[in-house]
Formats: sequence, C-alpha cells, structure tokens
Amino acid sequence: MEKVKIAVQKSGRLYEDSIQLLSKCGIKVKATPGKLKAEASNFPIEVLFLRDDDIPQYVEDGVADIGIAGLNLILEKNKSVENILALGFSKCRLSIATPKDVIMNIPKDLDGKRIATSYRNIVQKYLDEQNINAEIHELSGSVEIAPSIGLADAICDLVSTGSTLLTNGLIERFTILNSEAYLIGNRNISFDKQKIIERLLFRINAVQTAENNKYILMNAPNDKLDAIIEVLPGIKSPTVLPLAIEGWSSLHSVINENDFWNIIERLKENGAEGILVVPIEKMIV
Repeated sequence: MEKVKIAVQKSGRLYEDSIQLLSKCGIKVKATPGKLKAEASNFPIEVLFLRDDDIPQYVEDGVADIGIAGLNLILEKNKSVENILALGFSKCRLSIATPKDVIMNIPKDLDGKRIATSYRNIVQKYLDEQNINAEIHELSGSVEIAPSIGLADAICDLVSTGSTLLTNGLIERFTILNSEAYLIGNRNISFDKQKIIERLLFRINAVQTAENNKYILMNAPNDKLDAIIEVLPGIKSPTVLPLAIEGWSSLHSVINENDFWNIIERLKENGAEGILVVPIEKMIV
C-alpha cells in the first residue's frame, strides 16, 4: 500500500509537538533517537526526521509529500509548497528588538540602522512595505549578541517569552510576523496519496475542534431552563435530562474555549448549579 511521507523537525519543540499531534490522531510512530525515518504501525504514513530549515525544500522537491514547519520558515524559504492547515502549536513571533537605551518609537526610526537577522527575506519585505532604508546583516544564529559587539543596531529574531532578549539587554520593539506550525504539502501529490492526506486532515480537524471546546454538565431548576438554554446553544441545542429531584434537570452542552468564562458567568447568573467541565479528546462535527 502506498504511504504518505511527512517531514518533521528531528529535534526540539516542534518535533515534540508534531509527534504529539500524530499521537492524538491515533497514529502510532516509534521514533528512535538518531533514526532519520520511522513508519507508523497503524496508518499509511512514513515520518522523515529532518532539519527544520530543510523541510520546505524537501516538500517542494517531492522527497516528502507533506511536512510540518513554522510559518516564519515557510515564508523565509519561499518554496513552492501549499500551506494546507494552521496547526495551532509552536506559536511565536518574529520581532525587531534593540538595546534598551536606544530611542525607537516607530518603525521608521529604523531608517539608516543595521539589523542582524536570520530572516533576510521577511525583514526585507517588511522594510520595503514600511518604506524603510536599513542595512541587513544576515547571521545564522545567536543574533542577540550583534548589538553588544557593534555589528548591528537592532536585531530581528523569533520571540516566545522574551527572556532571551532581556538576558542580552534588549527590548522588543515591533512584531513583524506572528508564527505557528503549518502543515505544508507538495503541489503535485498523487490521487492515492491525496486520499490518505484527507484521512489525516479529518483526524487533525477532530483533534483541533476538541481542543477548542469543552463539554459541560450542570444542574438547573426547570423554571430557569429557557434562560440557560438561551446561553447554551451548543452544537445544535443542549441535551436536557430530568433529575430524580422533582423540578430539576441536568443540561449537557459544548462551549467554545474562547467564550468559556463569559458563558460560565452567565450560567451562574441564570441559576445553573454544580457545573462540571470535562475536556474533549476528539470532536467530529
């Protein structure tokens, strides 16, 4: 049977998140340290463990059919690949930072400055869009040290918590890109492999939907049901079951993570009691 080849980072946070996603999708992959590929035991997929900055190239060339890479890397490498799906993990931002004592209020203050970065293409695009004339010094790593040794006036690098910047006496000024992991694909995938990828996407969507929603149960007096149902539309409508205590019912529903606390507050205001929140492992809509 034909297998789909998926490229993932061979180590680091993106590797861990990628393997965890496959696991949540019920795909069993035994990753052995130092091994460059591994086959899933229960799904027609083969995992290739590669350097993250090589993944877009391998996908474009068809060595891998699909891959998981950060949006920052996808845009920087600018390979001919299809951005199939945002995966919602490994989130970070690409930001301009300078020493704390530098006056930098607006992007235009970068005019005439030297910027050290590993992301020449993205930074140049940003400078062009902002009509800024600055000099880019391309470095392969550890760009945070560039201002302190006089190589640059500013840097542009990935930021997660900002602790690395603070350690090096830098302050974040402007975010030029919000990044997260994406599933990318080769533009010339065969029909049979496309069907396998569709099966994988079905599982990923079920996992993502579950992570963005919570299953809730609560008790409520029957004279408050209409008001509570108004708050809880659910997927179609809440499930209402009578309790052994006369005049009371149990309601079951699903609410979105983004609306969670606002809805909980409104439920309490409308008489809901004993609210139980349960995580959802998979959710197929």
